[in-house]
Amino acid sequence: MSKAKAGDTVHVHYTGTLTDGSEFDSSRKRNQPLEFTLGQGQMIAGFEKAVNGMVVGESKQVNISSQEAYGEVKKEMIMEVSKSEFPDNITPEVGQQLAVNTQGQQVPVTITEIKGDLVVLDANHPLAGKDLTFDIELVKIA
Repeated sequence: MSKAKAGDTVHVHYTGTLTDGSEFDSSRKRNQPLEFTLGQGQMIAGFEKAVNGMVVGESKQVNISSQEAYGEVKKEMIMEVSKSEFPDNITPEVGQQLAVNTQGQQVPVTITEIKGDLVVLDANHPLAGKDLTFDIELVKIA
């Protein structure tokens, strides 16, 4: 059996959980394997390393540190803005996800805190700073 290697298009089923056991994503629930090309940087580094060398039908569980996942939380990507800067049709709420225009680009942010008239926006990936666990099954090498 051939092993998955850089340049191969692979199809995997996976379930991702946090260290507390809570699930954040699963291809199995969508009943559609994830397809990507190994070595192209389409996936987080730790996930690609885990799939590299697997054979079709193989399953494994891997723990991926935040450094090999979405990185550490970057404080410079957290900002406070006044509620008055929000459009009239948006009422800021904790957990709300928005897109902010920064230097001509749309940047996704999450409202993490409201302090009086100030709203704290976090542009870090929601899984930044978190260690992740994946149950992975290699379904197909195309």
